[in-house]
Amino acid sequence: MGSSMRKKREKKRDFNKAKLKVGREKAKAANFTDTSFKSKSIHINQGALTSDNIDSAEQFKQNLSLCISAKSDNQRREAVAYITNQISSTPPNNPVGTSGVLTKLLPLLSDASTPVRAQLLKLFQALPPSEVGAHVEKILMYIRGGMTHLAPDIRTDTLSILDWLLDVAGDEVVSCSGGWLKTINSFSSMLGWNPNVGSAMTSKGWTTASKATLGTKKGPEAQARQIQALARFLEVGFKPEAPIPVKSAAYWDNIYRLPTTPNPFAYLNLFGIPRDEENEMYLDRGSRQRVFDAKWRATIEAGMEGARKEGGPVGRAAAALGRALNGGLDSPESGSGN
Repeated sequence: MGSSMRKKREKKRDFNKAKLKVGREKAKAANFTDTSFKSKSIHINQGALTSDNIDSAEQFKQNLSLCISAKSDNQRREAVAYITNQISSTPPNNPVGTSGVLTKLLPLLSDASTPVRAQLLKLFQALPPSEVGAHVEKILMYIRGGMTHLAPDIRTDTLSILDWLLDVAGDEVVSCSGGWLKTINSFSSMLGWNPNVGSAMTSKGWTTASKATLGTKKGPEAQARQIQALARFLEVGFKPEAPIPVKSAAYWDNIYRLPTTPNPFAYLNLFGIPRDEENEMYLDRGSRQRVFDAKWRATIEAGMEGARKEGGPVGRAAAALGRALNGGLDSPESGSGN
């Protein structure tokens, strides 16, 4: 009896509370913002919704920064494409110069996105060839890093950058500090042709050294591409120099005339830090032939013979490498021959 009366009183109390809430608005949150107003225009202080008022030089620099800082692969690719179009325009628009563009974009050689790397190659091809030679040493540093990268696609795309550099500044590539031996060392690491594993060579001429191209679906194609790039690099390094025309006053000009090139005695390294053999500048064909014959000829010929046995694209690339070696080394300047 008592429990039924208590339930009736509770129901009556709940009913009275419900009556009080009828017609009353729901309580608003503490962070409520009234958006019921209407406006005919939006005024922006010191700004614009379009890029029409942005200076072209400032827009170039903004896109140059986006090439590196943008998180999206598509944004980076579009930023690199914008820089490419500006450099290729007539007249070209490049407020930071070739040096500024290279300094900012060279790290993209190891970008994880294939479209970004492809667009980067187009940008480099749009640079004035005459302005690239002064930056070869810095470019090669990033190329060698890409050649030994863990990702096979990055290694392959880096070889395309090397091809471009050999086209526009081949002589500077093989003669700059570290350009000859250090680059050959990178090819050795990429192909697995290591002179320090001679004891691992079997009676059939194969080596147990690991090859960077193995373990991927495109292994043979990638290895063939790498051997072709090595052959092209050696062809440039062993290319005979153009004969210097004989002049009657050339002897005295060589003694008394002021040099016309910047830092003409750099090869002497009079005031630089001591260099080891890898960092030396091999300025002429003969010096490159001699150091290659002493340090790398036996190793590369052994790797080349092993590649020939594989046949297919790898075998054809090895044959091209053999032609480059025969044409470059079997000459009076090399001091050796078969």
